[in-house]
Amino acid sequence: MDTTQLQRLLDRAVTQEGYPGMLAEVRDGNQHWFGTAGTADATTGRQATAQDQFRVGSITKTFTATLVLQLAAEHRLSLDDTVEQWLPGLVQGNGHDGSKIAIRQLLNHTSGVFGYTLDATMLERYWGPELLAHRFDTLTPEELVKIAVSNPADFQPGEGWGYSNTNFVLAAMIVEKAAGMPYAEALERRIARPLRLTGTYAPGHEAGFRGPHTRTYSRLMLPDTDAPVHDMTELNPSYAFGVGEIISTASDLNAFLGALLKGWLLPAVQQEEMFTMTPVPDGTWLDGYSYGLGISSVTLPSGTTVYGHGGMITGTWSYLYGTRDGEQVTAQSVNGDWGNPTAGVFTDVLEAAFSPATA
Repeated sequence: MDTTQLQRLLDRAVTQEGYPGMLAEVRDGNQHWFGTAGTADATTGRQATAQDQFRVGSITKTFTATLVLQLAAEHRLSLDDTVEQWLPGLVQGNGHDGSKIAIRQLLNHTSGVFGYTLDATMLERYWGPELLAHRFDTLTPEELVKIAVSNPADFQPGEGWGYSNTNFVLAAMIVEKAAGMPYAEALERRIARPLRLTGTYAPGHEAGFRGPHTRTYSRLMLPDTDAPVHDMTELNPSYAFGVGEIISTASDLNAFLGALLKGWLLPAVQQEEMFTMTPVPDGTWLDGYSYGLGISSVTLPSGTTVYGHGGMITGTWSYLYGTRDGEQVTAQSVNGDWGNPTAGVFTDVLEAAFSPATA
């Protein structure tokens, strides 16, 4: 890994791209590197540490998919089971029919279920300036699904591809039914505790953090570079149940992805299911990416293909990717939610992290 270039890129994210701070941890075999730039707290000027927690956004989906696949391996559910079997009557109306949607189609985004985060009222309340008045609202998973099915289905199951957060709300609800425990407890018992991920948990309705953390900042989706910046560290993430709620650290994320890629969390059959990748149709999500079951892949400019997931939730962007053998993994986060680092600095960091150069 080129640690000099890595640090230069983190500095660029702050000085040129305007993020309050950025952190990254790289693992390459036995080599570990942690770097930071800018500040974890704009008021105190404190720098981020490797122990700082942050919201990981849609990286949550990879955890949720792992839980579903573990339950499938234990024959507590089948990926061919329908949503209706597990959540009777919930996914109905406006072209939605849970009896025609398999669990597998939730995990690979071929269900056609409308994404509740794209509902007009949700966009107003939770993705713009109105969030200031709604940041501590509590929403149940059932309410999120009802919002989704009040809109027309995107397509019939299996007849298209569409990234939908509703898919993983439903998947997390099925985890609770099949595991016989709350989603947060399943995450703790099945992933966090076995891997000793001491900074990783699903907060549910908790607005704060349980440990040291970066503070996070938002322009509330306003496009102007001079839009007011708000400290959005404390918020109720119930609107991201099973989808984007998890809190973790860079070290924990790398430990999780490394274990997943190496096959330590899933038997071979479920591992193959998860990593059966299909190209994402252009214009539907991230061009050039492929998607499996709760995990994506992309080929870097250097030709290296990496696997993982990105995430965005109010106040932060995160990115977790590694090589297929799990020997090289990198976790990154910026504590501002503007711009799109996935198309810039995050990819550049992966190039520097997985290059043969040494500092």
